[in-house]
Amino acid sequence: MIKDHLREPFELVLKEFMDVCPRGRHSHTFFELIYIVSGTGKQCINDAECDYLPGNLFLVAPNDSHIFKIETTSQFFFIRFNNIFVQSSKQEKELVKQLELILQNARHEPGSILKNKDDQQAVKHLMDMLIREHLHSDLYHKELVAQLVNTLLVFIARNISSVFPENIDQSSEEKVVRILQHIQSNIYYPEQLKVETISKSFGISTTYLGRYFKKHTGESLQQYILNYKLKLIENRLLQSNMRIKEIADEFGFTDKSHLNKFFRKSKGISLMSYRTNGKIKETH
Repeated sequence: MIKDHLREPFELVLKEFMDVCPRGRHSHTFFELIYIVSGTGKQCINDAECDYLPGNLFLVAPNDSHIFKIETTSQFFFIRFNNIFVQSSKQEKELVKQLELILQNARHEPGSILKNKDDQQAVKHLMDMLIREHLHSDLYHKELVAQLVNTLLVFIARNISSVFPENIDQSSEEKVVRILQHIQSNIYYPEQLKVETISKSFGISTTYLGRYFKKHTGESLQQYILNYKLKLIENRLLQSNMRIKEIADEFGFTDKSHLNKFFRKSKGISLMSYRTNGKIKETH
């Protein structure tokens, strides 16, 4: 599989209108934001496949594989950047650290990363400005583009961080944010989510970890893990074409019956019913 590299800390690319994706499945060594200017189709990132529409924004992380399946004539705007760009950002030091953590662990949820409707509208205006600046290159072009991309990253961080407990914000302790990121990045590996493993990784005693986590997040460690896993499973059901068995395998369940029992106990509905009801709602 082809792997692309980035020669500069970031670059912008506005593609011509296209009816067929000119490239096969490929991956990168950098981050790539893909904004859908126009058109419809499917965006495939790793094993997840979901519909795309104008205004959608996708984040492809380093080493993710992806390809477009174009259904109607489409135009894409690419913003490519690496850790050097994030680290050289003029944002506050703590915000930069959180941006790095969030971006590195952003690959779990399929679909557009813009969840907040107000932010969707704001990002549309931001993208219009970026595209216009990219095409015309007026005075202070580079400085303005860098500022706009930095602002865009903050919008992205806010939307990706919506899976964090409500108590978590920009002022939260770095250690608790790192614990949350550890849980998110290891959600498929039960051994890494054990109290003993987390305690050892972050230098907190097993007896204090539960109290520390709840003090800073407002919910128990196990409840957060359960809720986050459920959120990802819900997204797989509604935003991808993965089979139930594939979802069960991905999250370490013994079989689809085990997953269905877990899901029904938590949500009060079967996996297939949830998927069917969700698809019906999306069409109305």
